[in-house]
Amino acid sequence: MSNDAVAGKDSAGAGHGSEGHGTSEHLVKMANDIGHFFGAEPEREDAIAGIANHVAKFWTKRMRDKLTAQIKRDGDAGLDELPREALRRLAAQPAAQASTVQPAPAKQAAH
Repeated sequence: MSNDAVAGKDSAGAGHGSEGHGTSEHLVKMANDIGHFFGAEPEREDAIAGIANHVAKFWTKRMRDKLTAQIKRDGDAGLDELPREALRRLAAQPAAQASTVQPAPAKQAAH
């Protein structure tokens, strides 16, 4: 048995504090990776909605809160444009509606 286990520390979750999966830098990288995936969408609004929906659906509240706090503290310079906009839209929504983000309506072409 490891010393961490004896001390009551869960080594599987050890990375959530200051290193590994839970760092703000890693969350920025993950958001940018999601942005690269959805960047293949032909419509910018669909890409932003896809990123926002993915983050709302698959990220824990703790992950979202940690990244939001980092952005408020240090700015969003590390985020690419699409995830930055998706996170901005998520932050602007009431919590009850944050589980899905609809793309902005397409502008009608003049006839």
